[in-house]
Amino acid sequence: MPSFVILEKCDGCKGQDKTACMYICPNDLMVLDKEKMKASNRAPEMCWECYNCVKICPQQAIDVRGYADFVPMGASCVPLRGSEDIMWTVKFRSGQVKRFKFPIRKTQEGTAAPDGGYGEVTTDLASQCLYNEPAALKLDALPTVKK
Repeated sequence: MPSFVILEKCDGCKGQDKTACMYICPNDLMVLDKEKMKASNRAPEMCWECYNCVKICPQQAIDVRGYADFVPMGASCVPLRGSEDIMWTVKFRSGQVKRFKFPIRKTQEGTAAPDGGYGEVTTDLASQCLYNEPAALKLDALPTVKK
């Protein structure tokens, strides 16, 4: 189910040019209505349901109706983003509440090593090996099937 904005909670990130959800959306779907100062999803049918906007919203004004295998019918799933982690609170229709805590990545934006720290790796386009194999597997060479 695509993301939607709870208009009563949205404050347009306090009048900035670009809201947090606009910044984080990988599909560039979130927009800000400058007159109402409320965000919205301009193309819900294109939403990837990645939860990025839900997790980053400082007012918890964005939600996604979860699928039954993740959030059972009648339940809600609310993320609360801290500086070190995200606490997910799942409220079931029976009244039971479960909380799950997951750490936030510590790498500053733009500082991740594109090669994963493996340095120069020769790339043979005819090879079936992945970019960092066999080094990532801590092998000198990958095993092969003898004919």
